[in-house]
Amino acid sequence: MAKLTVSVAGVDYDRTRALFDGTVPIAGCETICCAMSPEEAFHRAFRYQEFDITELSLSNTMASVAKGTNAYVAIPVFPSRLFRHSSIYVRSDRGIEHPEDLRGKVIGVPDYSMTAAVWIRGILEDEYGVRAADVKWRSGGLEQPGREARVALELPAGIELKAIAIGETLSQQLDNGRIDALISALAPSCLGRNPSVRRLFPDYRAVEEAYFERTRMFPIMHVVGIRRSLLEKHPWLAVNTYVAYLKAKEICYRQLETIGHLFTTLPWPVEELSRARGLMGEDFWSYGVEANRRELAAVSRYAFEQGIIDRQLAVEDLFAPSTLSLSKV
Repeated sequence: MAKLTVSVAGVDYDRTRALFDGTVPIAGCETICCAMSPEEAFHRAFRYQEFDITELSLSNTMASVAKGTNAYVAIPVFPSRLFRHSSIYVRSDRGIEHPEDLRGKVIGVPDYSMTAAVWIRGILEDEYGVRAADVKWRSGGLEQPGREARVALELPAGIELKAIAIGETLSQQLDNGRIDALISALAPSCLGRNPSVRRLFPDYRAVEEAYFERTRMFPIMHVVGIRRSLLEKHPWLAVNTYVAYLKAKEICYRQLETIGHLFTTLPWPVEELSRARGLMGEDFWSYGVEANRRELAAVSRYAFEQGIIDRQLAVEDLFAPSTLSLSKV
């Protein structure tokens, strides 16, 4: 019997590599895997729906679900997770020593709706009392001018968001002091070159570990989505894809545990894995809804409060129903 041919797009992470290199198949499928940056995958998927299975921005996925325009149905696979205290960059000449000092400042962000920014604004409010309306937001390309938002927004009253001038970039504006701070998933090119630009949290690992100990949350950035029209024809594809990603992650864990020969180009990866598990648990990079309900509920609340979505979504609203509860033996 012929198999279903599907295209798969996303980053070739260690936790997805076994799927990308063919070690782990999606049952019933022949896969055409296209490795690329998340920014490229998002652009091509959201604008042109080029891929059958693709890595997606969590916040943009929530926005499309809330509007009923989602061309992709998500499964609870989270290929990208990241603590984001490291992603806040500030001018050292603006009196910004603590998060609370961001009130009244002008902060750049490549895309107001990007998941990293949603998490950071939520953390700033929950942990430090700094609301989205307490600062002035400026959007634009980080290193290339002309970046446009992926999602049309109607922000709550009191939140100021303006695009920077055409031809300028946020990195340039931070470099020359036209903005006071920057939230960005990628470090700006002026960091390290301009002594007046630094991270808000220089020792961000310690701050992020303390955040996890308080909240038990490991922020989710991306999900995996399956083309809705394809899933309607082949409903079995949701669970089969989910299981394939689970198997690929298990292979990643086994390789990280191997000390006889190292799979990563670091001197102490096994010790690092043990340290992470000591703080965060055995399966710290968990997939599935129940293991991640706390994070998913938090980011849905943040997105609603910040004007990314017009109603707070239930966790179950985001994912293919068949992936919410797998069979057990």
